[in-house]
Amino acid sequence: QVQLVESGGGLVQAGGSLRLSCAASGIIFSIRVRSWYRQAPGKQRELVATITSVGTTDYEDSVKGRFTISRDSATNTVYLQMNSLKPEDTAVYYCSFRSALNTYWGQGTQVTVSS
Repeated sequence: QVQLVESGGGLVQAGGSLRLSCAASGIIFSIRVRSWYRQAPGKQRELVATITSVGTTDYEDSVKGRFTISRDSATNTVYLQMNSLKPEDTAVYYCSFRSALNTYWGQGTQVTVSS
């Protein structure tokens, strides 16, 4: 049974930083992409950042230069360092691991940025 567990969310003032973590338990073969998504109230879930198995990263335009995605393949953990946070970054953040056969999701962690 594969589980993804996010942590690191919370309440922070605008301009502050948070680091999200997503740890996978269980065995996942051939992870191709690790991603962070977010969903704000009343909005669709959007892709925030991705990192491939070879370390290539990509970011949604509004977070470029502020967020950094990284991974630790040995521990099957993916991170999202979020700096210079803005109120519009407020959302539930989800991690996702995509393998050759399946896509796995975490339960989400709330990030709230106050102005």
